[in-house]
Amino acid sequence: MDQQNKNIANDRKKKRGFSKGRAVLLAVVAVVAVAAAAAASALGEIDGRHADESAEITVSVPQGAGTGTVARLLEESGVIRHASLYKLYIRQTGQGGQLQYGDFTLYKGESYADITAALSQYAAADTVRITFPDGNTALDFAARMEQAGLCTAEEFLACANGEDGSDFSQYRFWNEMQDDKNYFMRCEGYLYPETYEFYKDDTVYNYVDTFYSHFNSKVTDDLYTRMDELGMSLHDTIVLASFVQEEAGNEENAHVSAVFHNRLAPGSPYPRLESNASSYVQDPDDNNYIYNWIAPYYGGWDNIPAEIYNAYNTYEISGLPAGAISNPGYDAIYAALYPEEPDANGPYYFFVTDKTGRYYYGRTVEEHNQNCSKAWAVNAKLK
Repeated sequence: MDQQNKNIANDRKKKRGFSKGRAVLLAVVAVVAVAAAAAASALGEIDGRHADESAEITVSVPQGAGTGTVARLLEESGVIRHASLYKLYIRQTGQGGQLQYGDFTLYKGESYADITAALSQYAAADTVRITFPDGNTALDFAARMEQAGLCTAEEFLACANGEDGSDFSQYRFWNEMQDDKNYFMRCEGYLYPETYEFYKDDTVYNYVDTFYSHFNSKVTDDLYTRMDELGMSLHDTIVLASFVQEEAGNEENAHVSAVFHNRLAPGSPYPRLESNASSYVQDPDDNNYIYNWIAPYYGGWDNIPAEIYNAYNTYEISGLPAGAISNPGYDAIYAALYPEEPDANGPYYFFVTDKTGRYYYGRTVEEHNQNCSKAWAVNAKLK
């Protein structure tokens, strides 16, 4: 009887062991089946096995849109089901650089290959191409947009300054822009200068967004890291870059930037920028922000609000003015963050140029006065 019980017990152990192994096997099969189903679904999505050519969809891709934006637009419009899968597909096929902007006719469930081929074709449209040189002011930008018939200057500035309720908080820089009641133009410095092609029937918001998206892409995480290293805010960087742009805008960028950095340094004997690019100088031949841009905007020099004048007069205020004085290009922005290193003889605090474009740098007032005499002598010979 004991032996019989042992045999029964052993049989039960074998049965239990067989049941556990079968359960594990079934679980593995289930996981594989799920994975296979997911893979099949992904392949079906990519191959377009569920294409519905009767479901025509128009997708509008804005200028400057990246792969992530395109994928999101395709998913939101119902052309594809998984934006992340399309992004992976584009990354693996290396076709991101081929995607164009414009209005595209696509179909729900279309294959990724066909979608990408369609998006890679330039969409003909009624457009206008405009070039905005480095150093253009916000008023320049607005005037050029109006001259092109895209919108009025007032509409452009109201949107760019956020005065009409427009919000661009999708961009990091917008959330880091300082609010100052003495700003002349809040958008000054952030309208990225470049050549753009605009749709003639687009919205003012999209026009402004084109400039801002480019600015946002140019001011990279590396540049923000550098700002942190220098203890500079984005506002400081762009304001300083605008002065570098207006006082140089050439191979002297880093040298001019160093002079301004030296003046702004703690304990500086010359804590004012004292830049004729934004001061009291009243000469139409000068590149002067207050005289050439602020004064006409308010209907004349005598009509400039005192607080605005004081906030931009670099001969009177210490440190940086309330805002930028132009929209600098990348080289000027970079130079604002990477000034020329001082040599062993000490920092420069002054510079002056002659009409040939030569720069004279000085460490003391005496040196600067001597340099001014040299520059004036050169200028006199050119008359």
